Amino acid sequence: MGVHKQTVSFTEQAFAFAHSLVEQGDYPNVSAAVSGELAVARRVREAESAILQAELTRRLSLPADQWVKVGSADDITAEAMEYLNSLDIPE
Repeated sequence: MGVHKQTVSFTEQAFAFAHSLVEQGDYPNVSAAVSGELAVARRVREAESAILQAELTRRLSLPADQWVKVGSADDITAEAMEYLNSLDIPE
């Protein structure tokens, strides 16, 4: 496995987290911590993607008589839009 050197910037919180992983012995240095945690994040994303793909495949294989008809996209998102509109979010 090759190594690619790159200068990056981190927020104080991100750097503190990486440093804490080193201090507790999970990684030998901050560089290894960042690389290791990126590998963890990649595996999590790949697993989530595989689960979603399997569920989509399962649902698409259902017989037509088991499909539930839905209205327009507006009908599907109406409750979510109502909730979002009720939030006091400054513009």
